Amino acid sequence: MAQTFILKTLLDFASAHSLRGYPGDCAKLHGHNWKIEVQVSGTQLNEIGMVIDFKEIKRHAKVVIKELDHSYLNDHPHFKETNPTAENIAVYLFREIESRISAPGVKMHSITVWENDRNCVIYSE
Repeated sequence: MAQTFILKTLLDFASAHSLRGYPGDCAKLHGHNWKIEVQVSGTQLNEIGMVIDFKEIKRHAKVVIKELDHSYLNDHPHFKETNPTAENIAVYLFREIESRISAPGVKMHSITVWENDRNCVIYSE
């Protein structure tokens, strides 16, 4: 059986948003302290026994998260037309982080976006 390693690192950011078309309080401006779980996978270890350094995963994720931190998500270019739901935020983060990871044999596995301690979305491709 082939081996697969899944590495997970945690990050967070704070931002506000309002959900267009939502029939409730979330249509109003409100904020979250988002928690993000980034998972990457690989099948091969490098010469020192790693799939990829956790620092490298975090470095790429922090670049993407910095754009969103302490912002109004509806003003972000990606969310001008796309509703900034937890699901759409997860898709955006997954694809943006994935586009920055260039280690051989390493790919995004999934991303989990927590809007609070009870509600999250997990996205993978």
